[in-house]
Amino acid sequence: MTLTRASRASLADGGAAATGRHPATATATAFGLESLLPAASSSSSEVLDTLQRLCAERGLDGLARSLSGLAGLVAGDLQVIEEELTAVQRADRVMHRAGSYLLGAGGKRIRPMCVALAARVGDGFDRRAADLAVAVELVHNATLLHDDVIDLATTRRGRASARTVFGNAASIFAGDWLLIESLRRVQRAAVPGTLSSLLETIDKMIWAESLQLENRGRFETDLDLYLSIAEGKSASLFRWAMAAGGAAAGLSESQCHALEEYGGHLGMAFQAVDDVLDLSGDEATTGKALFTDLREGKLTHPLLVALQRQPALRPLLQELASVDHEMQLPAQRCADVLAVVEETDALEASRAFARERVEKASLALRQLPKSDATAALAVVAHSIIHRSH
Repeated sequence: MTLTRASRASLADGGAAATGRHPATATATAFGLESLLPAASSSSSEVLDTLQRLCAERGLDGLARSLSGLAGLVAGDLQVIEEELTAVQRADRVMHRAGSYLLGAGGKRIRPMCVALAARVGDGFDRRAADLAVAVELVHNATLLHDDVIDLATTRRGRASARTVFGNAASIFAGDWLLIESLRRVQRAAVPGTLSSLLETIDKMIWAESLQLENRGRFETDLDLYLSIAEGKSASLFRWAMAAGGAAAGLSESQCHALEEYGGHLGMAFQAVDDVLDLSGDEATTGKALFTDLREGKLTHPLLVALQRQPALRPLLQELASVDHEMQLPAQRCADVLAVVEETDALEASRAFARERVEKASLALRQLPKSDATAALAVVAHSIIHRSH
């Protein structure tokens, strides 16, 4: 690991002075990052700003009182994670360049932040938790590299996709490389059960992606099918992140299970909001074109609701999904889809689904001791509903 002197010192003692049970500003002091708190890292600032705003809205005055309160709880951890992601092996092979290209594009880093907060529910964010946090982000980025090849995506995170710049083969190998690197990190962390559970999680993700592939373009009104795909491809990795962070911090089996339950509901809410943004997001903010999932033949939650309430929509969806990827979608036909989505109140139904999952995530946290970290996790869940990308 390539860490700053302050980071190494803090990780060496387990970060005990900055656990969720202690004043949040101790994190910044431990990592020597007081001067960085107002700006944090560019990839985490949006998340932290949202969390601070929602703290105030939810009456969490102790956390909302200052940026050094809540940001101090996680900014140091995220800085360590960013250092580690930057230091992931760089070589002149095309697969390394493709992988580094995507990692360098930033991202929300919500999954590694979950590992960090889960760890702070227990003994704190240490070297093992850092490895697990980096591992979950590497797995996530590996799936994006593979997804972009499968979906023939031309953009990712607001710029040309890795496959566009380096080619399909390089992107596939880059994804494989990041997966192997993630497993190495988990192996090095040596937290009992985390390596086998990550292998099981990756297996679930592959199974869900295969299930989605088999049903592309069918647009069946099967809620169970949608839930199976979303739980496998999205929620399972959030579940692992939470359980792994808790295990690294010495939490009991029942406490790790509560965190895992929280992660599952958080992941489902995250996916539902993703689905909403595919139809209603700002392309400049989301970094991808509207209707991307639709043109790939994927059944998203709003489209599922719209189809259940207006079955006549199916032929139009199938028509748009069959448009060649090199061609633009007909604007009028897209407008027709949005009209039905609006008429059926499908977007609001999907937001309600996300809110329901967020409430279930918050309930899971009640099984854990109260701390700054559990309060922050509750805010993370509620911020999911309001995110714009």
